[in-house]
This record gives sequence, C-alpha cells and structure tokens, in this order.
Amino acid sequence: MPPDSSEAVICTFECTFCQSCASGVLANQCPNCGGNFSTRPIRPASLLGKYPASTKRVLKAGGCSANS
Repeated sequence: MPPDSSEAVICTFECTFCQSCASGVLANQCPNCGGNFSTRPIRPASLLGKYPASTKRVLKAGGCSANS
C-alpha cells in the first residue's frame, strides 16, 4: 500500500494489511503473531526522500485466509 494510504493497518510487529482484509478475512487478528491491528501512521511526504518506505514485500505462504 502507498506510504500515504489511510487504508493500511499494522500489528505490533508492523505486518501491514488493508483495512478490508484485516477486518474481514482476518477477523482483526494478525495471522503472523496473533495480535490486533491499529491504523498505520503516515510518514510525512517531506521525510520519504530521506527515510523511504521499504520496497521489500514479505508475503505469508498461502496469503490471507481464514484458516491461517
């Protein structure tokens, strides 16, 4: 998700999901750590140049499924 998206949520380990998947398929529980989600903070555009968002995407095998 873009770094300025207000639709992103994160868990305590900063696993990132869209609000729709987090509340729907995942039932508000991170499939990786079992924790809950909070709205992801938005990094100010003025700082993205010096501190860019990660371009490495880490995916869980099998994706987001209700049986994760």
